[in-house]
Amino acid sequence: MALLAVLAAAAAMFVVLPMSAASAAACATAWSPSAVYTGGMVASHNGSNWQAKWWTQNETPGSAAVWASQGSCTGGGGPTTPPTCNHPNWAAGTWYATGSIVRYTNGQYYIAEHDNPGYDPTISTWYWDPYSCSGPTDPPDPSGFVVSEAQFNQMFPSRNSFYTYNGLTAALSAYPGFAKTGSDTVRKQEAAAFLANVNHETGGLVHIVEQNTANYPHYCDSSQPYGCPAGQAAYYGRGPIQLSWNFNYKAAGDALGLPLLTNPWLVQNDAAVAWKTGLWYWNTQNGPGTMTPHNAMVNGSGFGETIRSINGALECNGGNPAQVQSRINSYQRFTQILGVTPGSNLSC
Repeated sequence: MALLAVLAAAAAMFVVLPMSAASAAACATAWSPSAVYTGGMVASHNGSNWQAKWWTQNETPGSAAVWASQGSCTGGGGPTTPPTCNHPNWAAGTWYATGSIVRYTNGQYYIAEHDNPGYDPTISTWYWDPYSCSGPTDPPDPSGFVVSEAQFNQMFPSRNSFYTYNGLTAALSAYPGFAKTGSDTVRKQEAAAFLANVNHETGGLVHIVEQNTANYPHYCDSSQPYGCPAGQAAYYGRGPIQLSWNFNYKAAGDALGLPLLTNPWLVQNDAAVAWKTGLWYWNTQNGPGTMTPHNAMVNGSGFGETIRSINGALECNGGNPAQVQSRINSYQRFTQILGVTPGSNLSC
C-alpha cells in the first residue's frame, strides 16, 4: 500500500496543464484585402493563421472557402515592413523554372509564370509577372471581368499565345451582360462555365482552327442565298467555340458588324474577333438545346444545359458521357480557382 501511495503522489506531479498562450503559433503578417495571395501563402486574421488554397484577393479569411484555418496564433500579425527582396539578377540565356524570382535591370522583381530560357521579363509577359516581396501583383482589370489575368493564366497554363487575356477583355463590350448578370457567385459561375467549354473545344486554348482538315469542305451550305463567297472550304471551325458553317459566319458577322462571311480568316487572325465569336454563340444561340448558355447560367438551369446548347446532340442523354465529364471536370476546376461553388445540374 505504501508503494501505491508513492506512485500516486508521483503521478500527481505530472498532471497535463492547459496549453498556454505562449505555446500558440506566432501570427503571420496580417491579411490585407488589397493583397494577392496564391496557394500555400499564409496570413493572420482575428487571432488565427489562415492558408490560401488557391489564388485569392479581397476574400476574408474565415468567411471564404479559399482559406483553410491553421489554428489560433499569438503575437505579430500587425502591418509590417515588407521584407527586403534578395533574389538574383536576371541574366539573358539562363534557364528559369516556373516560380523563379529575379531582379531586372530596372530594379523591379519578376516571377516566372512558365519555364523559359531567359526571356526578357519586360517583353515576354506570358512567361513573367511583376513580383513584390509580399507576393505577385495583380491589379484589377479595368473591364471589371470577374476572372483576373493571373487566374486566366492558371486556368490555361499551356494556352496558345494567340488567345490573349487582353483579347478576351476587349471582346466583352460586345455582350455587356456576360459575366455581369446576377450575384457575384452567378457571374463567376458563368465565366467559369464559358471558359470550361472553351477549354474543351480548343484543347486548353491550344487550337485556333479545327484540326481535322478533311471536314473543311463540308461546312459550305450552298443552298443559302449568299452562298460561300470565301470558298467551298473556308468555313471550318475557328476560335474558342470553333465557329463553323457559312451560315454561322454570316450570322455572327451580322451581329458583330464584321465581314466574316467574306473574310472568315479574321477569326483566326484577330484574338478579339475570335473571342467575340465565342461570346456571340454563348449569348445568342440555343444550338441543339432550348436556351442560350448565358441564360442557362443566369437563370439557374446549370452547367449541364450549356453543354446541351453547345454539343448536346452528340454528347447529352448518354451520347458521349466521357466528353460531358471532361467539360464538367474543367468547370469544377475553374470554379475552384474563382472561389465559388459549381452549383447544381452539372450534367446533361
